[in-house]
Amino acid sequence: MKKLVESINKLKKEKKAVILAHCYQPVEIDLVADYVGDSLYLSQVASKTDAEIIVFAGVYFMAQTAKILSPDKKVLLPQIEAGCRMADMIDYNQLIEFKSKNPNIPVVCYVNSTAEVKSECDMCCTSSNAVKVVKSMGVDKILFLPDTYLGKWVEKQLGNVEVITYPGFCPTHLQIRPDDIKKAREEHPNALVLAHPECHMSVVELADYVGSTTGIMNFAKNSDNKSFIIATEQGVVDRLKRDYPNKEFIPVKNNIVCPNMKMTSLEDILYVLEEENNEIFVKEDVAQKAVKCIDRMLEVSK
Repeated sequence: MKKLVESINKLKKEKKAVILAHCYQPVEIDLVADYVGDSLYLSQVASKTDAEIIVFAGVYFMAQTAKILSPDKKVLLPQIEAGCRMADMIDYNQLIEFKSKNPNIPVVCYVNSTAEVKSECDMCCTSSNAVKVVKSMGVDKILFLPDTYLGKWVEKQLGNVEVITYPGFCPTHLQIRPDDIKKAREEHPNALVLAHPECHMSVVELADYVGSTTGIMNFAKNSDNKSFIIATEQGVVDRLKRDYPNKEFIPVKNNIVCPNMKMTSLEDILYVLEEENNEIFVKEDVAQKAVKCIDRMLEVSK
């Protein structure tokens, strides 16, 4: 592995490339990553670098977002088959149909969506700013897609906005059930439960803290508590264990793994850097519309 890491780092410098790794990626990807975090942060930070090539260790919609925010950079996805099962639950035509059944209502899309879907929405959001974004719209009713559980969590937080959700979901987070939380609490009575809002509402209600990937990691870092039950993807648990060895991090169950996020290997990153293949393209008219959707969110989130 050491030789592989050295080869990647050497090639990265030669080609003026930046490597981005999402928190759900295999933890060894961090050995070559310049930035590790959630998808929007990574795309934003890459757009501000002088890199000519962006290698995105993540899934397809993330690489698309990076391309939208960095149209002049070459964006490469190490595993071109790495999609997002939630993002794939709604395409352009399904969105048009959803809007036609609910006319004249503003549309917010989760960042976990394709460029084509973003291009037909009023504003984008992440799990960390979804409440703020919906509140900023100043309306009493919105359409939210594709994640019904994040949308309904936002509705509950605000209390005065009806959130009409598309029936999409994250299959990985939906594996976590209330009984898993209860069992973990019984086994670790001093642990706090930290959950992602993509989880089912019945799970979120049992958590001590609900937040985005970054939010969960920051809460664990800053909390005086020493033990945490983590109700999100395994990659978060792996990084917390590595970064805070004086604290205890318990996965809520042992199979909370996103198969698409775990596709990427160090070998894939080396290969894509060598060959400069798996390049991501977004049609110019789609990108121009999608970037407005993202920019409106960034303006609100300042």
